[in-house]
Amino acid sequence: MSNLLKDIYSKSFYKNFSEVLSHTIVDFDELKFHNLIFNDEFTGYELKERMTHTTKVLNYFLPDNFEKAMETIKHIIENLRIAGIKEESVEFMFFPEYIALYGIDDYRTSVSAFEFITQFTSCEFAVRPFILEYEDKMLNQMLLWSKHKSHMVRRLASEGSRPRLPWAMALPNLKKNPFPLLPILNNLKLDDSETVRRSVANNLNDISKDNPEFVIKVVKEWRKENPKTYAMTKHACRTLLKQGHPEVLKLFGFDSQHIELINFEITTPKVKLGDSLEFLFSIFNSNKNRKMVRLEYGVYYKKSNGSFARKVFKISEREIQSSQTFKIKRKQSFRPITTRKYYTGNHQLSIIINGRESEIKSFEVIN
Repeated sequence: MSNLLKDIYSKSFYKNFSEVLSHTIVDFDELKFHNLIFNDEFTGYELKERMTHTTKVLNYFLPDNFEKAMETIKHIIENLRIAGIKEESVEFMFFPEYIALYGIDDYRTSVSAFEFITQFTSCEFAVRPFILEYEDKMLNQMLLWSKHKSHMVRRLASEGSRPRLPWAMALPNLKKNPFPLLPILNNLKLDDSETVRRSVANNLNDISKDNPEFVIKVVKEWRKENPKTYAMTKHACRTLLKQGHPEVLKLFGFDSQHIELINFEITTPKVKLGDSLEFLFSIFNSNKNRKMVRLEYGVYYKKSNGSFARKVFKISEREIQSSQTFKIKRKQSFRPITTRKYYTGNHQLSIIINGRESEIKSFEVIN
């Protein structure tokens, strides 16, 4: 069995899907469908390409009229449910992609379809062209969706409006001014669904990358209104915490005073490519009271031009009693990965305690 995500679009998937299509679409030609899907380029398609390709092939068998096509897709989804296909299946994200490709000029039909389809497979990517095209109308619609009885529709209101949703087009106006999102997020901050609350946190975390003061103000207000927002708002501030933002660290009880770093040592001063950097250190609480401690370390990776780029890794958050010493030992792999190229030569390491960075120690990466 393949471990590649793109291979969710397998022969067995299309066989099962075409059986449902044959029960939904009059005179559906199953052989034609398979021939169009498995064209000469299919094997080389990546995940997104296979999804878009499926959307376009499906369009061949649907009515030319978009409103009628969406009615057919709704019937297909109903039959998929009857066939026992579970909801939230990522394989079927070509349904919302269909709306993005063919429905941009039919706002009313598309909005109705989003509301129905997102309860089967998420529409967070497909709504974004509509936000760009109909920003005020879509944000008003998302405000309505934030009160919907379905948690998946409520999630769409938050997830679809994230200014920096990964692997999706950005929303420049909301990156610049996130204030229009606040009524939506306010409605969802104490949602019964953890999935929705996590989406609210993700939205705020996106906003924090461009408008940190906006997020800090919102978090302070929400924390003051209701302590139950603590976990969600902390997750929302994860980027600011990683950046060591003093006001945010203080807001969540991380104060570096009286926490001492001792016995910091790199035990592998020379690291072969493919092996791991090993280091150890201890922290000591010299305060008379127990303290919360957020422990991280920063690796300063050498770049091709000889400069350094720091990446921060979280170790843990824990409570340290008065006069307690806590020992830490860690490894950091230098095994080649597709997202980072390692260069031989001098690299650096630091320990970060409640946002305060320690002295920087050097180590060497060798072949």
